[in-house]
Amino acid sequence: MHGGASHGFRQLTRHDLGGYGDGMQVMRSGDALYVGHFGRSGMGTSVLDASDPTDLRLVRQWRAPEGAHTHKVQVADGLLLVNEEAFRGGRPARAGMAVYDLSDPFAPKEVGFWDATGSGVHRIVYTGGDLAYVSATPDGFAERIWVVVDVADPAAPVERARWWWPGMGPGEQRDWPDDERRSVHHALLDGDRAYLGLWDGGMVVLDVADLDDIRVVSRLSWDVGGNTHTAMPLPGRDLVVVTDEATSDGCDDDPHMVRVVDVSDEAAPVVRAICPVPQGDFCDRGLRFGAHCTHENRPGSYRSAEIVVVTYFNAGLRVYDLAEPDAPHEVGHWIPACPAGQQAAQINDVWVGEDLLVYATDRVHGGVYVLTPTDDLTVRLDDARLPEGT
Repeated sequence: MHGGASHGFRQLTRHDLGGYGDGMQVMRSGDALYVGHFGRSGMGTSVLDASDPTDLRLVRQWRAPEGAHTHKVQVADGLLLVNEEAFRGGRPARAGMAVYDLSDPFAPKEVGFWDATGSGVHRIVYTGGDLAYVSATPDGFAERIWVVVDVADPAAPVERARWWWPGMGPGEQRDWPDDERRSVHHALLDGDRAYLGLWDGGMVVLDVADLDDIRVVSRLSWDVGGNTHTAMPLPGRDLVVVTDEATSDGCDDDPHMVRVVDVSDEAAPVVRAICPVPQGDFCDRGLRFGAHCTHENRPGSYRSAEIVVVTYFNAGLRVYDLAEPDAPHEVGHWIPACPAGQQAAQINDVWVGEDLLVYATDRVHGGVYVLTPTDDLTVRLDDARLPEGT
C-alpha cells in the first residue's frame, strides 16, 4: 500500500461509483459525467451529476450485457456512444456500439445499435457530426480493424468504410512474426489524416480524404515497446504524441513510453524525443507501470498543442510540456493514495475540462477522481491553450 504524491494538483474528491470502482473511460458534457467500467465488477456505465465537482452524485447506472463489457464512452451532439465487446471469453447476445439519446443527459435512452458482429467494438472516437470511428473485430477477423460508422440517423447507424493492415483479412498472408499482433486500438483525426495505433505495428498514418479509398501514408514502429495505443496529433505543429500501453505487471516486459514523433515529412516520420519516465519504486509497487493514454484535445475540453496529460497506471497522471519537442519535461504529476483492496493505484483514463478540472479513473477499485491544478500549473495550462477557433 502506498500513499499519494502530487506536484501541481489538488484532489477535490473521489467517488467510488456506488461500489463498482473499476472505472475506465471518462467524459464530461455539461453537468453530466459519464464513466465506462472495465467489466470485472459487472457494471457497465455510470452517469454522475458533476455540477458541484467537489461533491459528485451518482444518478444512474446500468450493467454491462451478459458476456460483454462496455468500458468506453463518447459524448457529442446530444449522443452517447457506448461500446459492447465480448469480455474474458464471454459470448454476448450482441456485440457492437449502442447509441443513446441525451435529451435528458442524466437519463440516456438507447435509440440505435450498430452490430459489429464478431467480438464487437473496443474503442470509439466521436466528436460530433455524422461519423464515428471505431476499432472492432467483425466476423472473419482475428484482430481489431478500423471501421467508420455513419450515425447521421442515430436509430440506424451503418458502416461507411473499413480498413485493416494487409495480412489481417480472412485468408490473407501475414508478413510479421507470430508473436506480434496487428490490431487497431483507435485513430485520432487531423483534417484528412488519421493517426492510428496498430499495437505491435506501431503508428500508422492514413489518408482518409476519400473513405472509399483509404490509403496508408506511412508506418513507424520501434524496437522497444509495442502495444501502441494512442497517436494524438498536436494541431499546427507536425508532431504526434504516441503512447504504448503497459499490459503486464511490474517491469519484466519492455518499457511502454510516450514518444514525440515528427511528421513534417509524413511519408517518413521520425521519433524526436521520449518523454521522461517517472522515477521511483514503481516497478516494485505491483500491478501495471507504464504509459496508457492521453487527454485527447477534444472539442469542448481543454486543448493544447504544447501540454499533454498522460495516464501512467501506478505512476498516476503525468503532465508533459512539449514546447521544446526535443526536450519534453514534466510539469506536474498526481498519484492517489492506494485504493483499499489493491496493491497500487491504476490510473487508467483522463479527461480535462476547459475549466481545467481533471477527471481520472482507476481501473481496479478506485472509481473516479476530480483534481484541480495549483496556481503555477494553472498559469502554464492557460498559456498553452489553443486559440479559440483553432
